[in-house]
Amino acid sequence: MHTCGDPMNFGATILGVDGVRLTKDEFTFFRDADPFGFILFSRNIDTPDQVYGLCSELRDAVGRNAIITIDQEGGRVQRLGAPHWQEWLPPLDFIQSAGDNAERAMYLRYRLIAYELTQLTIDSNCAPMLDVLVAATHDFLRNRCYGSSPYDISILGRAAANGMLDGGVVPVIKHLPGHGRAALDSHFALPHVDVSIEILREADFVPFRALADLPMGMTAHVVYEAVDEEPATLSSEIMQLIREDIGFDGLIMTDDIGMKALTGGASQIVTRALGAGCDVILHCNASLSERIETATAAGKMNSKSQARAEAARASGSFLNNIDNTELRAELESLLA
Repeated sequence: MHTCGDPMNFGATILGVDGVRLTKDEFTFFRDADPFGFILFSRNIDTPDQVYGLCSELRDAVGRNAIITIDQEGGRVQRLGAPHWQEWLPPLDFIQSAGDNAERAMYLRYRLIAYELTQLTIDSNCAPMLDVLVAATHDFLRNRCYGSSPYDISILGRAAANGMLDGGVVPVIKHLPGHGRAALDSHFALPHVDVSIEILREADFVPFRALADLPMGMTAHVVYEAVDEEPATLSSEIMQLIREDIGFDGLIMTDDIGMKALTGGASQIVTRALGAGCDVILHCNASLSERIETATAAGKMNSKSQARAEAARASGSFLNNIDNTELRAELESLLA
C-alpha cells in the first residue's frame, strides 16, 4: 500500500461507477475507500433526476461533499447529450464557427455547460484541453483541440476555465505537459514524442504555463524522449518539469490508468504514478475487484496532495449567478 498521510485524508483516487445507480457492494467499497472523488460516463447517465440521485448516493457513501467530475468537452467527448442536455459542436469546429468572437463564445459555451452540470450537482469538468494541434496530431484528439497557436489556445483555454469557475465548476487542464504531438491514441497504444525540449517549451508547454494557476490538471500517457523514457504519468522527471518549468502547483491526477498506453497491473501502475509525483489516481473503467486493488494500492493522500485537493475542492464553491436564457441568446447571436 502507498504510504498514507493523516488518517482523515482522502483516498488518493478518483473512481468510476458501474451504472445508473450504486450497487450495495459499490456503496460499501466507496464508504471504506473514501476516494477523493468520482467520474461519470455515458453508462451512468439516463435522466436529470437519475443523475442527481446517483450523485447524492456517491456523496452519501463517503459521507461528505466529494467532488464529481465528467468529460463534457462537447462534440464526441460529451457524456450529457440530447434530449435532456445541449449538444455541442467539437471545440475546434465551434471555435472556427465563432471566428473573431471565439474568446467570448468559449466563455459562454463553458458557462452554459457549467450551468447544466451544477443542476445535477456535478462540480468538475475535465476541460479545458490545452494540447497544441500539429500535423501529427491523432484523429482522436484533433477536433478536440482549440487550435495550433499556443497563444490562441492560452486565451481560449482561459475563457473556458473562467466560464466553468464562474459557474461553480472546477476545471481540469489536460493533458499535461501536452498530448498534441502524439501520433497514436493513448487509449490503445503508448505514443512517443521525439522533438527537443526547446521545441516543447516554445510551443506545447506554453498554454499549460499560461494556465498554471488553475486548481487541477490531468497527465498525458505520452513518452517525451527528450526528457525520459517513461510516460509522463509514471515519470518523476516529467512531474518535476510540470511543477518547476511549467509552474503548475495544483492537484495532478493521472489520465485513466486503465488505458492501454500503460502496462502492468493496477497496483503496480498506482505505485509508480504516485511515486513519480502524481497526487491522485484516476481509474474510470474497471471491475469492482480492480477498483479495490487500485484504492488499496493508492491508500490515503499525503499532506501536500491533501492540501492541493482541498484547494481544488474549494475553487468550485463560487457561483456567479447569471441569467441562463440571456447567456444562450448572447451565444446564439455571436454564432449567427
